[in-house]
Amino acid sequence: MDTLANAGPETPLEAQPAAPASLSPTRPLYWSVRRELWENRSLYIAPLVVAAVVLFSFLIGTIGLPARMRAAAALDPAQQQTKLAMPFSMAASVIILFTYIVGAFYCLDALYGERRDRSILFWKSLPVSDLTTVLSKACIPLVVLPLFVFAIVIATQLVMLLLSTVVALLNGLGAAPLWRIPLFRMSLVLLYGLIVHALWHAPLYAWLLLVSAWARRTPVLWAVLPPLALGAFERIAFGTSHFGSLIRYRLAGTLAVAFDFEARDGVVPGVEALRFLTSSGLWSGWAFAAVFIAAAVRLRRNREPI
Repeated sequence: MDTLANAGPETPLEAQPAAPASLSPTRPLYWSVRRELWENRSLYIAPLVVAAVVLFSFLIGTIGLPARMRAAAALDPAQQQTKLAMPFSMAASVIILFTYIVGAFYCLDALYGERRDRSILFWKSLPVSDLTTVLSKACIPLVVLPLFVFAIVIATQLVMLLLSTVVALLNGLGAAPLWRIPLFRMSLVLLYGLIVHALWHAPLYAWLLLVSAWARRTPVLWAVLPPLALGAFERIAFGTSHFGSLIRYRLAGTLAVAFDFEARDGVVPGVEALRFLTSSGLWSGWAFAAVFIAAAVRLRRNREPI
């Protein structure tokens, strides 16, 4: 009897399986962002292709590099630095411009594409909220692409510097002027510029996501034509162009708000981080971005596949 009593069931504490670890609130967002990168390989392939084209073009341009270095040697140090740093700045500008285009087309297809191919039915069956899904898509142009393009630009400029050094040494020229190019300070300003542009353009990306969630076809036209029509209406009806000026300000206003080109130190412009962070344009833009994101979340929750 004692043996049978001792062989009874385990205590509840011993029989109860260990509770699973609690899921981090940011875990679904992290995996949603990774899913976007898996499904949209053009996000990182396109900037890499542009960087390769830039490097190939620069390699061809090194044919005239010795002549340019000899011509720059007759200039004062500041002008010489500006002249030699020009290809590096142009390479960064080209890569960043094409990355902005990639980000815009991604946003236009981010929510429209999953309705078009009906994959939204599968993704909605997963325990991921519409808010998390839309925020993960917004993170691509606002966070992922700026960091990725920063790494690409740095790598591209380093390869350009090495190629320039080799060409200069092979032609009997000193490489010291090339290594005096302030690439480190240029990189810091580049990172600052990518951050402020992402923050400034947030309402534009949010608007594209909203159109992507709403349009039944040709989201590009629905994203572009209403602003153009509204600007044309204002111009014809009232003879003013306030809306057009607002769009131009949102597209390129960050240059005047976040930088001080009069305080340029050689090829590196001055930064105005405090002026940027306290500007009304930044915070009003984020208010519109929040409204657009909220509307996109609601549309994704209620929209059916196309």
